[in-house]
Amino acid sequence: MENIDIVLIVKHIIIGLVQGFTEPIPVSSSGHVMIASEILGLGEQGFTFAILTNTASLFAIIYIYRQDIVRLLTHFFLYLKTHEKRYLADFRFALYIIIGSIPAGVLGVLLSDIIADNVSMTTIAFMLFVTGIALWLIRNRHGKKKDTDLRVKDAIIVGLGQAVALTPGISRSGATIISAIGVGMKQDTALRFSFMLYIPVSLGGVVLGITDFLEEPHKGALALPYTATFIATLLMTYFAMRWFMDYEKWQA
Repeated sequence: MENIDIVLIVKHIIIGLVQGFTEPIPVSSSGHVMIASEILGLGEQGFTFAILTNTASLFAIIYIYRQDIVRLLTHFFLYLKTHEKRYLADFRFALYIIIGSIPAGVLGVLLSDIIADNVSMTTIAFMLFVTGIALWLIRNRHGKKKDTDLRVKDAIIVGLGQAVALTPGISRSGATIISAIGVGMKQDTALRFSFMLYIPVSLGGVVLGITDFLEEPHKGALALPYTATFIATLLMTYFAMRWFMDYEKWQA
């Protein structure tokens, strides 16, 4: 039996906790994971690791929003079938999520290699600074738009914000929440729309990256560290997301 590298496992748990804590809050999880990996001497983690942590965060967020997801999907298809007015609001909200997911989905496929090849600590630091300035500028804004008040234009603008966040250091949740509040959404609507947008784009990333994950030559040797990372990310994302949702309600 090979010796278990406890230090390596602990380092991966720390990375998982960093990913999980920073995924829901607007501070850029990818940027902080890269910084933490550099500090811990793990270097660049690669695409397989990104898929792993992203999937763990995705599972946590799907679980939190499971009732909304089931309702939206059910009412979306019921409206297509019956055209009953009682399903219209949820149909539109689901449709806007689809529309808002397109910019990041398209640009993610077209520019993923370019983005990956041009990432540096300097770039991440600058983008974190940009994210912080943008959050400071909208800190006192309180929109009035609820779920039923959204329009196609709002979905496109927030979707473009998510596309900008493909750059490491630009927070995905930060960019989408900033964009959502910028078009006049209430904080709870902005938060819900932001994380609903995360789900289809993240699912797409997992599907596109599954081949790379299966072909990873070192995944057997890294099974324990990767499992520890996944569990740490899953649990921390869940608790961080719950905390952030409660914080936003308190601030509203």
